[in-house]
Amino acid sequence: MASITIRNLDASIKRRLRIRAAELGRSMEEEARHILRQAVGEGKPAHNLAAAIRARVAPMGRADLDLPRREPMREPRAFDPPSK
Repeated sequence: MASITIRNLDASIKRRLRIRAAELGRSMEEEARHILRQAVGEGKPAHNLAAAIRARVAPMGRADLDLPRREPMREPRAFDPPSK
């Protein structure tokens, strides 16, 4: 595994990182690794829109909808050719 040193980091950023790590029960180092993994996309599954929608809607339960009866398609309207 590689190591990295970050110089000239603002004190406010370090403080926010420390607070964020503590809130999530992680060390500052682990939280920094987590943020970097998210930023570069490592271990991130391919985006599947259908799965994301299903995951968001599933907890709401199933909804049975009354769908209107289908009717045959209407004939398309006939247009006269333009007159000259």
